[in-house]
Amino acid sequence: MKFYNSIGPNPRVVKMFMQEKGIELPFVEVDIMQAENRKEPYLAKNPAGQLPALELDDGSYLAEITAICEYLDEKFPGGSLIGTTPEERAETRMWTRRVDLNVCEPLANGFRFSEGLPLFKDRMRCLPEAADGLKAIAQDKLAWLDKMLSGKDYLAGKRMTLADILLFGFLDFGAQVGQPLNPELKNIGAWFERMKARPSAAASA
Repeated sequence: MKFYNSIGPNPRVVKMFMQEKGIELPFVEVDIMQAENRKEPYLAKNPAGQLPALELDDGSYLAEITAICEYLDEKFPGGSLIGTTPEERAETRMWTRRVDLNVCEPLANGFRFSEGLPLFKDRMRCLPEAADGLKAIAQDKLAWLDKMLSGKDYLAGKRMTLADILLFGFLDFGAQVGQPLNPELKNIGAWFERMKARPSAAASA
């Protein structure tokens, strides 16, 4: 297998996931600043033109971070970061979906349509007029998540899962691009420090 890597929160999530699982794969670096991901030969591997991608042993490719992480979780031994029972897996997927749609997507698009506009304006349809609203939506949902984290170590309670890694990767990215974590969100603040203290956080940065 080979992991197609670049800068940005999406590859970082998978790298942190691999660190937690103890998975080591060869990396192929793709320069997204020079738009290598938007042309051949990369488009033959991932027609969506996004990073990361995972080349499997049979020569096929997987894209989308949740699909890659779930595949690696099943493929490699060690503790599962998805869950060992149907109930645990469903809970992880529920929180991963909530985090992805409610926080990661508006946060990332808020960046693409404002601070990241020079990079993205010729690569995708950008809506600069929507940037502030998208950033506000992400903050609203973080306030909701803050309540959900009350009395819990992680989103799924005592279990640290893919949902936590996904949220951490994007919140850490947001703090670097003008969307810092609201200090009033005490539960998320404490959770963020727990995640930041994990060796995988530094190793995947």
